[in-house]
Amino acid sequence: MSADTTARPAAAPSRLRVWFDQHLHGLAFSLGRALRKPWATLLTIAVMGLALALPLGLSIVMDNLRHFAGSVQQSREINLFLKADVDAAAAERIAGTLRGRGDVASVELRTPEQALAGFRESSGLGEALDALGDNPLPSLLIVVPRGDDDAGLVAALEALPQADQVHHDAIWRKRLDSWLRFGERVVQVLSLLLGLGAVLVVGNTVRLDIQSRREEIGVLQLLGASDGFIRRPFLYLGVWYGLGAGLLALGLIAAAGWALREPLAALSASYGSQFALKGLDALHSGMVLLGTVLLGWLGARVVTGHFLRQTRPTET
Repeated sequence: MSADTTARPAAAPSRLRVWFDQHLHGLAFSLGRALRKPWATLLTIAVMGLALALPLGLSIVMDNLRHFAGSVQQSREINLFLKADVDAAAAERIAGTLRGRGDVASVELRTPEQALAGFRESSGLGEALDALGDNPLPSLLIVVPRGDDDAGLVAALEALPQADQVHHDAIWRKRLDSWLRFGERVVQVLSLLLGLGAVLVVGNTVRLDIQSRREEIGVLQLLGASDGFIRRPFLYLGVWYGLGAGLLALGLIAAAGWALREPLAALSASYGSQFALKGLDALHSGMVLLGTVLLGWLGARVVTGHFLRQTRPTET
């Protein structure tokens, strides 16, 4: 029996392979066009990176301020000064009763002797205090509330028959919260405006590239190329711009954080605090890069869609 020498036709590539090859070609082609115009590419990336670094830096500053404000435990303390005739045993019973409340996180008792010793050490007026004779300082209960609503607890402490004065500086905390909310809204508005500016920058750059290839695009349309095939390299060009701008913005934020870390540490140490500047972790950095890539893609998508609608050949 003779061998079958009939040649078999080569298998046609799958649609998935064709789709993958087209996207890989568009990705490489767009990167090549960006690298052939290095100064224009760097200028576009620099403008986008600077525009995106501003709201990103402000957002990090607001997060650090919120973290710092939440870490200042003294801002939540309520100072309950007892009457002079309340002795240490009675003050301890009052502290135990307050510890059993659901809206109280902790209670610290400072006796008149402890308060006088602390004042003597901090003021340096030991001889003058000795001349006073009797200790004029009352017992003090430092109450830390649980939760954010302190008004009910303050009213309950003021109603105690043993209470002489209640000091609770909550006004500045409310003002700080208002300023933080206002700052968050400012960051949101700036992010929207500068994000729109980044989209316009990418769109204008892609528009110039489209104009330089207008005749080539016209030939492709006459040959029956689809809008997706024509649009794909320009979309990837916008992606490259967005990726470069995101990396530049993250680099600027990292450089600013490195420059501010040492003076901020010295300032915090002067107040006896261990506060350190908190930057972006890997997850948030990845989200920033994803957002900038989407902005670049959106700018290119809007411009190419508008151009293709205007130049689509009319049927006769």
